[in-house]
Amino acid sequence: MLSQSILNGSTQCGAILTQYGLSIATAESCTGGGIAYALTEIAGSSAYFKQSVVTYSNQAKQDRLQVNAATLQKYGAVSEQTVSEMAMGLYQLSHCDLALVTSGIAGPGGATADKPVGLVHFAWLWQGEQLSLSAEVFSGNRSQVRSNAIEYALNRAHHLLKNYTANKT
Repeated sequence: MLSQSILNGSTQCGAILTQYGLSIATAESCTGGGIAYALTEIAGSSAYFKQSVVTYSNQAKQDRLQVNAATLQKYGAVSEQTVSEMAMGLYQLSHCDLALVTSGIAGPGGATADKPVGLVHFAWLWQGEQLSLSAEVFSGNRSQVRSNAIEYALNRAHHLLKNYTANKT
C-alpha cells in the first residue's frame, strides 16, 4: 500500500500531465518500479504514463537504456553520470516529455566509503534537453529508503512539471 504523501505526489504529477497533454516514463533501479506503481495507481494514468523499465543490474542498464559500460566501470551504477545516461536512454526509448530515473543503495548491504546506504541519485530529463540531477541520502531500513526515494522523486517531478508548464498558461 502506498503512503498518502506518495499518492499525493503521483496525483499532482498526473494532474499537470493530463492538463497539458504531456507524458512521463520511468527507469528505476533501487526503487524497483515503485514510482511507476505510484503513477499508475491513479485512474486515467494511461493518458500520460508511457512505460517503465526496471534496470536493476548494470547489464540491464546497458542493454535497455544504452548506458555506456565505461561509465559504469568508472563511476558505478549509483552516480550522476549513470542516471544521466539512463535518462537519455529512457527518453530515446519512450519519447516521453519527462523521463524520471533512480539508482541507489537501499541497503542493508552494498555501501562503500563514499557511497553510503541510503544514497540515491535521481535524474529528470525534460523533452530530451533539460536535465535536472539530485543526490540524496535517506535514513532508515531498506523499505524506508525506497519509500522516501519514491516520494522525493514524485515531489521533485511535480515541482519541475509546474516550472516547465508555467509559461504555457
